[in-house]
Amino acid sequence: MRANTYCRLDNLYKNHRGYISTRALMDEGFTNRQIAVLAEEGYLEKVCHGYYWMIQEDYGKPHDYKCIEVCLSNPRAVISMKSACFYQGLIKEEPEFLTVATERTDRSRIKINFPVERHFFSGSNFQIGLRNVKTEFGCYNMYDIERSICDIIRLDYKRTDERFAAEMIDSKRLKRSQYERMLRYAQILNIKSIYDTGVFEG
Repeated sequence: MRANTYCRLDNLYKNHRGYISTRALMDEGFTNRQIAVLAEEGYLEKVCHGYYWMIQEDYGKPHDYKCIEVCLSNPRAVISMKSACFYQGLIKEEPEFLTVATERTDRSRIKINFPVERHFFSGSNFQIGLRNVKTEFGCYNMYDIERSICDIIRLDYKRTDERFAAEMIDSKRLKRSQYERMLRYAQILNIKSIYDTGVFEG
């Protein structure tokens, strides 16, 4: 490949950090063949359909790269449950799978380079506790801690170990407002019978 191709890539490095779309690369004059060769040679990493990570020695991927990349693959996906708790600092150990939620009617594929566990939520409840996280490398959707805990109890209660349950309860006691928000979410999500058993006792 010609030297000026690598020079153009160097100029992209100077003007962009991190992720770039195939369309943006082509707008800069790169052909599909050149893009494929740059990926084979380790200058670009394909993260999902239509997007690449620009590899540089000076910096690596951000700590929340999985969140960014899954939302590049499906912009409507929402980081949820234990994954949302991990990235918001509630738990210290990263889960084995990145857990995401999409609307029940969303059947678009999520093809990504790491394990993903997907849940389908009804449209009426999908927006509860949802927030958008903006970073210098990209944006992604994530449920707040209170919604994430409710979903763990609702969907993953049998697999939730005692250590996580203890951390969850300690966390919600930090702020009364968080506890009250969880109770509101629990009522909306129809899990009142669960928090009546004592999981949400204050």
